[in-house]
Amino acid sequence: MLCIKVPVKEAEKVKKELMNKDLFDKEHYIKKDKEFIYFPARKRFKTKYKFVHKILKKKKPRTDLKGSLVKKLNKKDLEVLRTSMDVIGDIAILEIPKELEKKEKLIAKEVLRANKSIKTVLKKGKHEGVFRTQKLEHLAGEKTKEAVYKENNVTLKLDVEQVYFSPRLGNERKRVYKTVKKGEDILVMFSGCSPYTCVIAKNTKAKHVTGVEINPEAHNYALQNVLINKLNNTSVFLGDVRNIVPRLNKKYDRIIMPLPKSAADYLDVALKASKKGTIIHFYDFQKETETNKSVEKIKKACKTAKKKCRILKIVKCGQHAPREFRICVEFKVV
Repeated sequence: MLCIKVPVKEAEKVKKELMNKDLFDKEHYIKKDKEFIYFPARKRFKTKYKFVHKILKKKKPRTDLKGSLVKKLNKKDLEVLRTSMDVIGDIAILEIPKELEKKEKLIAKEVLRANKSIKTVLKKGKHEGVFRTQKLEHLAGEKTKEAVYKENNVTLKLDVEQVYFSPRLGNERKRVYKTVKKGEDILVMFSGCSPYTCVIAKNTKAKHVTGVEINPEAHNYALQNVLINKLNNTSVFLGDVRNIVPRLNKKYDRIIMPLPKSAADYLDVALKASKKGTIIHFYDFQKETETNKSVEKIKKACKTAKKKCRILKIVKCGQHAPREFRICVEFKVV
């Protein structure tokens, strides 16, 4: 197994680097002697440390939640059990059906037992209000709702109850940042605790990335995340994009609108902040066979703004409900 050989004193720093670069092989155990720690690595990369080959013990695959509860729940319970969960840092958020509410503590404790990296288990609520937040009930483990989450080379700190955040959009954020070109001036509307803002600023050669968020708690975490990731090409503003964006008095090369439920209501704001050549990432909830409805929203807004556009692509980026998806319609102002 390919390993990076690191002095014990420097192990924590190197482990963080491997994790941030997604080069840490989590399928094998770490090896250690008196002087060095050998971290399993996915591949070689430029570093001052040496790469060596070691025989490492492979980890046993995790038992799935349903499998680990076979002896604790009856057949009827197992049929309605939701095994998927959102994991943000060391916090797991479970969806508990009404039929299993009396056994939710038992299920939560099993999640903790089977996943050593999880320290807290919370019960999922409904996303509500202007801030799209959800009330979360503590089920097991440490009593905290603040998490530190890593993705795409950035570290994000947030309160999972007071801030809207979806770890399932990590691949979508990666897809978007890979489309960014050098020197772009970018606006992220409804930026939350700044996942898009930080990921783009960290991984591209964008000239500047601006985020605007209405939730004060999310904005507070956005300020912290900009500092945590040592970003100097980023600005974040608190307020409604309808009020803040016009005051910034700028035209952007790229505008991101990650608010599927009501982004259409702000297309006029985005178009006023655009120029010829601006690319806009418009998110919407739509049935797979009815993406034309999202395109019509864009064309109607462009007609009102007296601007022309060209649809570049439509990307399906996650299921929202049965037969309904979160989609991203990318279009160019021409």
